[in-house]
Amino acid sequence: MVWDDITILVSQARRGDRAALGTLCERFAPMVYATAMTHLRNSAEAEEVTQEAFLHCLRKLPQLREEARFAGWLRRIAQRLAINRYMRRGPVKGVDAEVLERTEAPERTPLDSIVKREQDRAVRAALARLKPLDRKTLLAFYVRGRSLTEMSCEFEVPVGTIKRRLHVARRRLRGCLENGVRGKRKCDPRGLVPRVKEFCG
Repeated sequence: MVWDDITILVSQARRGDRAALGTLCERFAPMVYATAMTHLRNSAEAEEVTQEAFLHCLRKLPQLREEARFAGWLRRIAQRLAINRYMRRGPVKGVDAEVLERTEAPERTPLDSIVKREQDRAVRAALARLKPLDRKTLLAFYVRGRSLTEMSCEFEVPVGTIKRRLHVARRRLRGCLENGVRGKRKCDPRGLVPRVKEFCG
């Protein structure tokens, strides 16, 4: 998405333009949902938090000081709502054996869990082997959820430089994964880099 367009939409939404607000909701719903899922690991709850986040956004949008910070501001709202919901969860209740018998087995098998743990360790080890700037860049984008604009301000460099750093850091991380870590067997790097947030969160 073009950030200049987002700034314009935010400005219009702050003036009461419902169409602009609707467009913002459509564009940022995936980000809000993903943020909620990171904390809740439950699709139904994540959907509810997504709705709550945009309702909160509608009420609080006039308080946003800078339109360019909309993405980070909305992400923090989603994080706060998701964490609050998670903390309010009560203890897990028991269920009858009959209900358990009718429940489908989870898709993830013990082997899947083992493979995932190995991938987690591989990504963590590969991140540790990167240069500090590469590691900070990846963690800022994937783990802390910073936008390119926010990273530009944080690192005090142009957005174009941030994009280049991300590209280089991802390539180097992929190289570490392809070559194996500390002499261990190689692991398939496909799909691992975009999941750094899941592994390292």
